[in-house]
Amino acid sequence: MPRSDADIVTPALLRAWPLPPPGEDKGDRGSVLVVGGAARTPGAAMLAGLAALRAGAGKLQLAVASPVATAVAVAIPEALVLPLPAAEESGSVEPSAASAVRDLATKADVVCVGPGLDDADRSAQLVADLLGALGDQTRVVLDAYALGALPGQEKLCEAVPGGLVLTPNAAEAGILLEEDPPSEYGPAARRVAQRYGAVVALRGAIATPEGRLYLDGAGQAGLGTSGSGDVLAGGVAGLLARGATPDQAAVWGAHLHATAGERLAARVGPLGYLARELLDEIPQVLTELSVQY
Repeated sequence: MPRSDADIVTPALLRAWPLPPPGEDKGDRGSVLVVGGAARTPGAAMLAGLAALRAGAGKLQLAVASPVATAVAVAIPEALVLPLPAAEESGSVEPSAASAVRDLATKADVVCVGPGLDDADRSAQLVADLLGALGDQTRVVLDAYALGALPGQEKLCEAVPGGLVLTPNAAEAGILLEEDPPSEYGPAARRVAQRYGAVVALRGAIATPEGRLYLDGAGQAGLGTSGSGDVLAGGVAGLLARGATPDQAAVWGAHLHATAGERLAARVGPLGYLARELLDEIPQVLTELSVQY
């Protein structure tokens, strides 16, 4: 049930909290770097990157495992693609990728880490090394395996003064809290936000480190599909690149994601639509919710 002290996300709330103006060219809308995409899971990084562009980011860079980098570059001609060192036997991105991607990361407006990483230990070391090398203004989104670097290493979050957003699913929220996956998302999102000093988007609950909670009732079961979380993380990164604050990007991003799912549920069916189909819905939902463009 909604908490009495929570803000309920509605189109009216979003229209009263407009996103920054889009500017006149791609430089005005910022750059997003997605770090992820192991050899077995490059699609996750691709979905996140495309979601960032659909949310309005101006420039996209993808850093993925070297065995799949050429294929990703051909599939997404809009992006600069950087090959990352990968384990020979598994294709997992190696921790040394932090050094390989550092120059791009320090120049990006937003770095999204996690989509398509597939090895917990390697990912944890990569995240620890990378966060410590970012600039003071860089904003960061952590998703999927990248979240596993944080329990017991909360000081890593202090290395992101520009703003940090976490986009866990229920199982990942349990990992962050070092307990079973939560059944009540609002209280869990608040606890994660306070523990890590980050904005947290957990299902339809978005919490800030200061304790503010937003609850969004949009969305339905069909969003529980492979790749859906990558679209959410990328969409939030794209909004951050445009200049949205971390809480605004998380609230808007969660609503865009959920509303896109509702539209596909009505057109395709409540189950069976694909995460890639969410991408095409995002610009239209954005336009309808925006006061001016």
